[in-house]
Amino acid sequence: MYRKRKQKKYKRIGIIILLVVISFVGSIFVLNRSSKLTPIEKWLKDSVLFVQKIILKPLHLVEDKMTDQSLKELKEKASSYNTLEAKNKELEYQLKELKKTLDLNTILSDQNYLNASVINRNVSYWYKMITIDKGKKSGIENDLPVVVNEGLVGLTSSVSNFSSSVRLLTMEELPKQISVKIEVGEHYIYGLLSGYNYDNKTLKVEGIAENTGIPEGSLVTTSGLGENIPAGIVIGYVKRVTSDNFDLARVVEVESKVNFDALSYVTILKREDLES
Repeated sequence: MYRKRKQKKYKRIGIIILLVVISFVGSIFVLNRSSKLTPIEKWLKDSVLFVQKIILKPLHLVEDKMTDQSLKELKEKASSYNTLEAKNKELEYQLKELKKTLDLNTILSDQNYLNASVINRNVSYWYKMITIDKGKKSGIENDLPVVVNEGLVGLTSSVSNFSSSVRLLTMEELPKQISVKIEVGEHYIYGLLSGYNYDNKTLKVEGIAENTGIPEGSLVTTSGLGENIPAGIVIGYVKRVTSDNFDLARVVEVESKVNFDALSYVTILKREDLES
């Protein structure tokens, strides 16, 4: 029984070797002949091609399978790389924002402040409100200024024990106007920050009594005349000066450097008489 199986095995190997030899010899023979073939040569050529197809087909199938597997592995690796790249970019951004907060803390070293993280932002109120992870238990109360390195973000409101809402400066109409001053040469022009112009993406300063010219690029800061808001917090820079709807008063359009679309970490300026 064993001998018969061994003989069949040898026969199969012999047939494969014979087919390979015929294919190889036939290929050389056909390639070396002229374009005019005799019937025998034609038959030999066709036979060689037929044998080559039989021999090479399994190889092509294996090759195709290996190619598909390689492509699949490459796609998976590319997907993993893209995910890692996105995560790295997000980490870089978070580190950059944290560094800005630390830089701001250095500037505010002589003031009473508290850092907080943005924990919620409703899409419906994207330009009106954010929620931070600090509340009454951390000494937060209503109408405290919330800042980032680039300037004022808004004021606290709806304070609970462990979280607070922040009304952003990008509200169309601020519920409480903020007293500001515009630096013009060696003196200041005072006005009220009243809201946000969505068309121009600028903050609106109204109530300006003086007729002094206000150059583009003039610095706008808080005046310190409002309750809870100290002087000198950056609001932005003058972009242009226009008139109100009745052409009676001037409206100063101010461009803020704060990226209101990407607020992750903020700092709350607490009153000196509040306990931490």
